[in-house]
Amino acid sequence: MIRPVILCGGMGARLWPVSRAHFPKQLADLGDGQSLLQKTVARVRGSRFAAPLLVSGEEHRFVVRDQIADMGAAAECVLLERTGRNTAPAIALAAEWIEAHAPGEIMLVLPSDHVMDDEPAFLAAVDQALAGVEQGQLVTFGIAPSRPETGYGYIRAQLAPNDSAGIHQVERFVEKPPLATAEEYLRSGDYFWNAGIFLFRAGDILTELKVHTPEVAAWARRAIVEGSTDGEFFRPREENEAGPCPAISIDYAVMEHSDRIAMVPVAPGWSDLGSWSELWARADQDGQANATRGQAVAVDCRGSLLYGYEGMTVAGVGLNDMIVVATRDAVLVVPKDRSQDVRAVVDTLKERGEQTGDLPSVIHRPWGTYQTTDRDERFQTKRIVVKPGAKLSSQLHHHRSEHWVVVAGTAEVTVGERTFLLHENQSTYISAGTVHRLANPGKVPLHLVEVQCGTYLGEDDIVRFDDVYGRAPPVDEEPGKP
Repeated sequence: MIRPVILCGGMGARLWPVSRAHFPKQLADLGDGQSLLQKTVARVRGSRFAAPLLVSGEEHRFVVRDQIADMGAAAECVLLERTGRNTAPAIALAAEWIEAHAPGEIMLVLPSDHVMDDEPAFLAAVDQALAGVEQGQLVTFGIAPSRPETGYGYIRAQLAPNDSAGIHQVERFVEKPPLATAEEYLRSGDYFWNAGIFLFRAGDILTELKVHTPEVAAWARRAIVEGSTDGEFFRPREENEAGPCPAISIDYAVMEHSDRIAMVPVAPGWSDLGSWSELWARADQDGQANATRGQAVAVDCRGSLLYGYEGMTVAGVGLNDMIVVATRDAVLVVPKDRSQDVRAVVDTLKERGEQTGDLPSVIHRPWGTYQTTDRDERFQTKRIVVKPGAKLSSQLHHHRSEHWVVVAGTAEVTVGERTFLLHENQSTYISAGTVHRLANPGKVPLHLVEVQCGTYLGEDDIVRFDDVYGRAPPVDEEPGKP
């Protein structure tokens, strides 16, 4: 059995405004009804694979869990990183967890935000790589390049015809090259894109980490030993006796130094979807090479991408090689050949302190979602959706009162000592300082409109007393933010 280890970190800033720090591209639906995370999990289901082990940020844990559940799958465990430290610490944590629970297991490391058109070709390459793993090698997968790409790192391999079972010795890893160098790599035939996908035994990667990056190995060991289980989640002890852990990629930590690195070439129609122009290239296009999504209108346009999300209508007239993406709270307009520069927009928004750089318009919570539909200095309105059987925390607010109107489903409402049901077109009022709770006792989603009024409307005006998702503080701690 092979244990898929799916790395769910990263921001995907170049796919803003759909991808944001608190809802990155691997969790977003980029056009076909499935997230990239769900596609990755689906890719490694079947008799040869064990249940996946996921490494996720703490803030994404419930979305990751719910997306896996929505596709009828289940993770073996979700390891939660409070601080992202790049791929080497994440892989070290996963390897230590595996060695503690299933010593000797083979792990297939996969980023969660990649796509592959020919999944059977990739799975055949995984089977091919097993022979190298049995010999103690750390196997990476080199993607046969289709163009002189400057946005990817490269792997140079010895393509000797007598290499056993098509497994080749790696000569070196190369950083993202300039165009002229990338063109030379393409002509040579012995350079491959580095997709960051690996197959090895957990014990073998830990051995190499101890040799080449001992501080990462020691930190990961203590983090797992001193960590704690919370249902389907596991929280490593991030500040532990081994000291601080550096942020470092697995390439820098091990792959560029070890003499045990091998590569299996594969051409699975792979992409990391690193920009809107890449998404345009892979999308269905009309006769004028336009790609559209949702309520999009292209009049006399050529070679453009027009995407509307969340019911937004996008219309373009006379556009050539342009990208236009609209969400409920942001619009991106950029020439297709500048799509790699979208990250600069996110950086600027963060410098200005604007939430649209980090927060999506629809905020995901373990119980459902909410989105702000209107806001002024002393009031705001929200649309709240509570999943069947879900329950919000018991809480109060010091600075605002709330009006709840049920528009679909049934709400179970607790206000003070009183608990009652509200049905469609019924409402209630919660005054500031009153302990209250909202739950959905039904079998269909509960849709609610909330009107908040008060002197302060921030999400941190909340005191939790009880929470089924473990977000309420212990009695000897001060209540924190939601």
